[in-house]
Amino acid sequence: MEKRLRLAPSPTGSLHIGTARTALFNWLYAKRHNGKFLIRIEDTDSIRSKVEHTKNILDGLKWIGIDWDEEPIKQSSRISIHKNYIKKLLEIGVAYRCFTSESEILELREKQKKNGLPPKHDNRHRNLTSKEIEAFISEGRSSVIRFKIDEEIEIKWKDQIRGDIKWKGKDLGGDLVLSRRAFGNEIGDPLYNLAVVVDDNFMKITHVVRGEDHISNTAKQILIYRALNFKLPFFSHTPLILNNEGKKLSKRDSVTSIDEFREMGYLPEALANYMAFLGWSKKTSGSEILSLLELSKIFNLSEVNKAGAKFNWEKLNWINAQYIKKMDLPKLYKLIKSYWIEMGWESPSKEWDLKLTYLLQDSMILLKDAIDQAKPFFSSSEIQMEGKEFIANNKQAKESLRFILEYIKKEKISIITKENSKEMINKISTDHSIKKGILMKSLRIAFFGCLRGPDLIQSWELFSERKSDILLIERCIAS
Repeated sequence: MEKRLRLAPSPTGSLHIGTARTALFNWLYAKRHNGKFLIRIEDTDSIRSKVEHTKNILDGLKWIGIDWDEEPIKQSSRISIHKNYIKKLLEIGVAYRCFTSESEILELREKQKKNGLPPKHDNRHRNLTSKEIEAFISEGRSSVIRFKIDEEIEIKWKDQIRGDIKWKGKDLGGDLVLSRRAFGNEIGDPLYNLAVVVDDNFMKITHVVRGEDHISNTAKQILIYRALNFKLPFFSHTPLILNNEGKKLSKRDSVTSIDEFREMGYLPEALANYMAFLGWSKKTSGSEILSLLELSKIFNLSEVNKAGAKFNWEKLNWINAQYIKKMDLPKLYKLIKSYWIEMGWESPSKEWDLKLTYLLQDSMILLKDAIDQAKPFFSSSEIQMEGKEFIANNKQAKESLRFILEYIKKEKISIITKENSKEMINKISTDHSIKKGILMKSLRIAFFGCLRGPDLIQSWELFSERKSDILLIERCIAS
């Protein structure tokens, strides 16, 4: 049997990291078993669903490396089919018209709340006669279609992640609403639990992998599967993604959409790699830096954790940094050059850009770090307090910089290289009894305004090629 899995997002917002991880788990499982991964856009909420959100979701999935095997299906194109199945449920007597008004439902809920009871419909119209139904219709009342749920029934299934799960019919909130309100003998637009069962059956979905917040929906959907004589898929319910406080990750946590991670400077490969381990622990030892192809060869739903997965920024940053370190230089250059162009920075040559990229590569965590770390090479840095204090407390600091300028002029050095810079520092240190540490720190302050920064000699070469090293040294002496 070919394994067929799907992602069924609602296009009511940007691609959320929780949805992206669900897609990833489905995709990995499908690839592991040579199955197919499909997409269904659940766009029946005509008010909130937007074409731009659909595009954002699909683009976001492609960006993190997830593809699909068949053309995505739009649920809105199948509404008439959903309604036909609702009619079938009415005909076989497992569904009925319910004319309870909104005000009556509110009244019922207030009464239940007052008595400390959970909200639950009382199924008051389950056994209406045809005459009573006609009477309600003639009064101009609208109706929803409800699916009958036997309170004594026990719904059981073996979850691939959580093992045996049981639900009692009495805990499902009363008879299930299948469609929105409509007048007369019409059937309103179908709702989630009905549409998802019909569409999963149509798409021949064999495995449904989704968040644990759908567990109660699964119990309801199993009853609809059985009523329609559809084959049940295997169900798996993944753990929620939690924030540091152990609560479900939400917009309040600042960053939740894939777009935001992209804008912050995370690599798609790194984000996908991190998400794979967000709630899944592989039982094999080895590297945690794995491509999607490598992950698909070892991924197993039975190893997905039941407990919520805490989002760990430090771990994500570490993984992203590893990917940056291993990235081919031309590819990394292409990515970070766009930031420099956006800043309006001009460089002397592509060769110079590649040298700067190489210099920064090992110290970058995010792609956006290329802005702050490269800034001193494009515009002079203000001398910071630690730099001013070092110069003030070391009499040889400015002296050493003067000796450097004299040496460059005397030896007619036009471009600083690794060889001539080391020779210069050794010569000045020996001839003027100045510690190399003071020479190096003084130069670092001249170039970066502080005592921190990338490799000094490589940096000096880059400053020299821009003809800015002498100007920076002179500025520091004059400070």
